[in-house]
Amino acid sequence: MSVTLAIGAGGKETEEFVERFILPLFKLKSLGGVGLEEMEDGATIPIGDGKHVVISVDNYTVNPPFFPGGNIGKLAATGSLNDVAVMGAEPKAMFDAIAVEEGFPLKDLKEIIKSMADVLNSMNVALLGGDTKVMPKGSLDKITIATVGIGIAEEPLLTLDRAEPGDKILVTGPVGDHGATILALQFGIKVETLKSDVRPVWPAVKALREALGPDLKSAKDPTRGGLAMALNELAERSKTTVFLDESKVPLRPQVKEYAEMLGVEPFALASEGQAIFVVKGGREEEALEVLRKAGFEEAAIIGEVRKGRPGYVISKTPVGGLRILEKPIGELVPRIC
Repeated sequence: MSVTLAIGAGGKETEEFVERFILPLFKLKSLGGVGLEEMEDGATIPIGDGKHVVISVDNYTVNPPFFPGGNIGKLAATGSLNDVAVMGAEPKAMFDAIAVEEGFPLKDLKEIIKSMADVLNSMNVALLGGDTKVMPKGSLDKITIATVGIGIAEEPLLTLDRAEPGDKILVTGPVGDHGATILALQFGIKVETLKSDVRPVWPAVKALREALGPDLKSAKDPTRGGLAMALNELAERSKTTVFLDESKVPLRPQVKEYAEMLGVEPFALASEGQAIFVVKGGREEEALEVLRKAGFEEAAIIGEVRKGRPGYVISKTPVGGLRILEKPIGELVPRIC
């Protein structure tokens, strides 16, 4: 057996790899907060007075490194800080490590770094340090960027296990834009009507926390594995059944068209500028209004948490049928983020 692309896809195979090859080897998996076993978007270290340092690490290897809506620099900075934000933490700092191929255009590298700076500067986030390596030509495909995001959160954290039957599920906007854009580019398809949705989600998290307090239960950004993987993780961690109404999910017609043309599940396509929120039942309309006022005008209520068979996502199709929305299997889009 050998390593497959699916292991890095963020779906079922990624989970299995972590459970088989990572978890059994390490004796210490947390420092009193959220740790490796929870498999959340970030880990936490309690610092007293109900506060936590939230840390997230990621490695970005998108192909192509420049795409409609952004580039690998904007993606790396935004993605890292979004992973911190959906834990309920205000992003405070970041580290980066860049590996670039010998011969990579210096002007392109400068643009990528500037895009990272634009994201951090717009959020008043500090770059505390980093590392740069140059690999001999042919030993690396263009560029990769690893990042560590750091934030501070007050309890309760927005972990997936807080969801309860009766809670409602919202999304900040159309799903799958990033995945569809990268997929089309990799297939050599013109993408005039598509662009990545990459953007920070902290404004949405901040607005909801201020408005709802502890009635904002959980949050997740649907990156690798898309909405399908995010909802399955929610169902598993909360030991509930998640009910999704597909007709309520914002999905751009062109994203649906490209997904159907290429034979992929649109709900498995990554978003890089959206977040899913779980709020206490009865406060969903208020939450929706808060999101729209915070600049997420296409936010929608898309489902709810129910009692039933734990770990299942039941999806109601636009024609009224029901199906099980499973975890993505295989590698739909290699090197997407």
